[in-house]
Amino acid sequence: MLKPKKKAKIIKETGIHDKDTGSPEVQIALLSKKIDELTAHLKKHRKDNHSRRGLLGMVADRQTHMNYLRKNYPRRYSAIAKKLELKK
Repeated sequence: MLKPKKKAKIIKETGIHDKDTGSPEVQIALLSKKIDELTAHLKKHRKDNHSRRGLLGMVADRQTHMNYLRKNYPRRYSAIAKKLELKK
């Protein structure tokens, strides 16, 4: 789970404007951080299938946001993919 300070920092770094919390870029960045944390958890707790299911849902949600950006805003898509070092 992301702490409020970490979440605010991520929003500030990737947001388009000051009060931006819902843009695809912010959502992708937040999901990426949650995915990283959950992946680390699952390396320790290999049999935690409930968390694994949540992880798969987050990955699918992030992919949906990425597809939306790729289709409608290619420049923003390539910028966020490069910034977060995600596969293009």
